[in-house]
Amino acid sequence: MKTWSKSLTGALKLVGLFVVMACVAHLQAQIPAAPAPAAPTADERIAALEAYINNADPVKGPLVGVAGPGHNAWMMTSSALVLFMTLPGLALFYGGLVRRKNVLSVLAQCLGITGLVTLMWWAFGYSLVFGKSFNSPFLGGSEYFFLKGVTSAPNTDYAYWVSQNVFSMYQMMFAIITPALIVGAIAERMKFSAIVLFIAIWMLVVYFPLAHMVWGATGFMNGVWNADAAIKAIDFAGGTVVHMSSGWSALVLCIILGPRLGFGKEKMAPHSMVLCMVGTGMLWVGWYGFNAGSAVASDGVAANAFMTTTLAAAVATFVWGLLEKVLRGHASILGMCSGAVAGLVVITPAAGFVDSTGAVIIGVLAAVVPYIFVTKVKAMIGYDDALDTFGVHAVGGTLGALMTGLLVSKDVNGNLTAAVATKNGLAKMVTDGGLWVEQVKAIGLTLVLSVIATVVIAFIVKAVIGLRPTPEVESQGLDIAEHGEEGYIS
Repeated sequence: MKTWSKSLTGALKLVGLFVVMACVAHLQAQIPAAPAPAAPTADERIAALEAYINNADPVKGPLVGVAGPGHNAWMMTSSALVLFMTLPGLALFYGGLVRRKNVLSVLAQCLGITGLVTLMWWAFGYSLVFGKSFNSPFLGGSEYFFLKGVTSAPNTDYAYWVSQNVFSMYQMMFAIITPALIVGAIAERMKFSAIVLFIAIWMLVVYFPLAHMVWGATGFMNGVWNADAAIKAIDFAGGTVVHMSSGWSALVLCIILGPRLGFGKEKMAPHSMVLCMVGTGMLWVGWYGFNAGSAVASDGVAANAFMTTTLAAAVATFVWGLLEKVLRGHASILGMCSGAVAGLVVITPAAGFVDSTGAVIIGVLAAVVPYIFVTKVKAMIGYDDALDTFGVHAVGGTLGALMTGLLVSKDVNGNLTAAVATKNGLAKMVTDGGLWVEQVKAIGLTLVLSVIATVVIAFIVKAVIGLRPTPEVESQGLDIAEHGEEGYIS
């Protein structure tokens, strides 16, 4: 009887619960539904399209949070072009300049760095550079670790019309090529394992903090986008971040390593100027993504960067060849290739900030100044910068950062006079001609960080696994000993 009574009570409770739920559902149904959002007006649609065409903030309307197909297409193309600079451009450029017994070692280093940096970028690199949760001028944040939340919607801290996942991949290509440049100074005499370990630490200590300082929304030296920047410097596509950091680190590392066996006694001529020339052409083509892509839009600033990049590279190529013809009696392929790369390096920080005349001036200086360092200063001091990474990238990047401040034109880039630039004083410095002082500050900080960090990292790696292969391996060549393959079978 008791069991039957309990069952009845339980059933009544269950029925009561269903009755209550039904009443609640009935009452909810009587509440008027929230009105659907009004369709965008014609004016709102036109304003959204105007914002898209002008690469401006849509503020509100139907296109808020939507990537623009044209801008996205250009940035995906630019991303592929910048990767093309490393693989195969830099690989063939450097590969042609070393001796044939070490050609595969250069290709392996470029491939290895590409894979390593990609993993680091996915795990934490993008977030440390372009996040802002740390609210720090030196590192970004943790909100994008493992690319969490990096979707096809734009990150409006950096672009109104480009998907954040596309933007992150574009910036990853910069992170890949920067440490790969270091390979040129230490070619033919550093263990593959040592290079991988060195680059892993270097990215954490040098590249990620420096990239955030210059390009991050809260960056210490981001004069264009950070109203609170302590140093109001400008760097369009990487004079400090890419070329100075890698070039000065390369000089320090090659000095710590010491010269190649037989340096100054044996002939160490490039084994294939054909590969060098092909690699140079690929670098030049890819550099349009590097410089024009740094507008992060397909707009007038990108168009200006495209033009200035072309002018500076072509002028530097010609002037370097002319210098060789006058001073040495012949214009060499190696010299003209060096001039092309030097012109591209020096215009990099200035591409979106100077006009055509400024680009031509930069092209001339890009040939003359690195030429002196490559042909005179290196011989005077005696360091073994195997492929002239310091003479072209460190010297060129430093020169470019300085000339950006001297030749800047407010007429080619509206960001130089926009609200942020007005608030932090950048606009006034651009108008009054005082920007070069801020550029010198950025140069100094970049140089100090790169040099000190490289010394510490190099000695850590040397203590842990050693930097150089044995003399026997170095004499035989790194291809066979380190990779078990030969570039050429004779």
